[in-house]
Amino acid sequence: MKPCCQSCGMPMKQDPEGGGSEADGSRSRLYCSLCYRQGAFIQADLSAREMQAFCLEKLVEQGSPRWLAWLFTRGIPRLSRWS
Repeated sequence: MKPCCQSCGMPMKQDPEGGGSEADGSRSRLYCSLCYRQGAFIQADLSAREMQAFCLEKLVEQGSPRWLAWLFTRGIPRLSRWS
């Protein structure tokens, strides 16, 4: 299984920064730079379902068909951040 962000599900290889950052400046191996910076979640108050809806809409904005965006985001509630 290829590594993906454990918050939004994005494949880590697609993260332009190579991962989020920990408080000490090191790269996070669990979370992408769009979700996690300086050891904290950027959108800390979102629920798993809210993250799922947010990501779905972003994918649609970027040109993905809604059904495909749904397919890509349906596993978000099972990622480790939401366990």
